[in-house]
Amino acid sequence: MTAPANNRILMLLENQPYPQDHRVHREATALAAAGYRVSVICPSSAGQCCRESVDNVRVYRFKAPSPANSFLGYLWEYGYSTAASFVVSLLVFVRQGFDVVHAHNPPETFVFIAAFYKLFGKRFVFDHHDLSPEMYRARFSDGGSTIVYHALLLLERLTCLVADHVISTNESYKAVEIERDHVPADRITVVRNGVEVPRPLQPDPAVRQKAKTIIGFVGVMGFQDGVDYLLRALHHLLHDLGRNDFYCVLMGNGDAWVSLRALAKQLRLDDHVWFTGRLGGEELFRYLSSADICVDPDPANSYNNRSTMIKMMEYMAFEKPIVAFDLPEHRVTAQQAAVYVTPNDEHAFATALAQLMDDAPTRRVMGACGRHRIETTLAWRYSVSNLLDVYRKVLPNATLAHHTAISEANELCPQAVRCGRAN
Repeated sequence: MTAPANNRILMLLENQPYPQDHRVHREATALAAAGYRVSVICPSSAGQCCRESVDNVRVYRFKAPSPANSFLGYLWEYGYSTAASFVVSLLVFVRQGFDVVHAHNPPETFVFIAAFYKLFGKRFVFDHHDLSPEMYRARFSDGGSTIVYHALLLLERLTCLVADHVISTNESYKAVEIERDHVPADRITVVRNGVEVPRPLQPDPAVRQKAKTIIGFVGVMGFQDGVDYLLRALHHLLHDLGRNDFYCVLMGNGDAWVSLRALAKQLRLDDHVWFTGRLGGEELFRYLSSADICVDPDPANSYNNRSTMIKMMEYMAFEKPIVAFDLPEHRVTAQQAAVYVTPNDEHAFATALAQLMDDAPTRRVMGACGRHRIETTLAWRYSVSNLLDVYRKVLPNATLAHHTAISEANELCPQAVRCGRAN
């Protein structure tokens, strides 16, 4: 089938496979549903085909690099991934073409791929997921290398300069792009993260029998994500406040996962915490449905203060009350659905947990407020119109046509049944 002119989008993704990256998956499928022809280049995870069609989106995968835990490791990961993405993009360029390069950061090194294709008249959309300079500093107790920090600032500014349009995840990021990167406000569109509104699930009996109160955490467990703060707060809850009627289910993984399990053992929390690893689908939903209270322990720093945490919205979608440090974007997201405590104060976090554990009526009211906010404001469907507005500006003359990808799936991945479709 010949592609209509000026409606082809090539997305570049590095830090997660597709469709495991929920934001990229939602954006790609929304654009495909609107009639754009979308391709994604990304690393692979175990069992995934190198090429296939997923929900009307063409996916091209390269072999993922080894996980990085050091500066040199990240330098290799991002350098390799950028080079691999460029090589695959040449294949896409020759075989089917594209009109826009839509790069999801990190890394900002995708700007070099976009700049190359701008020589051929292609447009560039920068989807600003993370403030990479601030995220780098947050990962290190000493703030890391000043040289690396300024290099990341330079890459961010270069990316924003080259981009025809910038997608921001919230107003805090938009302010950074305007003030630090000098992007005109009319070249920025806020497309907030959003969640699908889940159907209710029955709690898991095996989890519910662990304790009177189940505390839930979902998310990445990197060194900047504050799970160590949560574990120390649980230590205070158990050993200082004398509360042994709780069980905390920690769902997710990340490069701090091993050290966090060691910390839990050191803090004598073995009987009160469970590191499940990464979960998905109904298993994740069932465990979330089992929680009485959910937590977001992201500490205050220049990165977290400006970032919208998707786990907050996931908790709210399941009508769960939240305990979190008092960060600006936490309040924007959760409003009355959370109890906010003094930033980085683990004792205060433990005290708030204890109080909420004893107040079921307040928990129900908070949970209802969160669910209502998701249903009326923060569900993904409310962000789709902003995303489509971006492409009306970037590709004003696009010819849109709905299509199916059944035949393309067979073309891209003839062994799709055997190797499994990524969903």
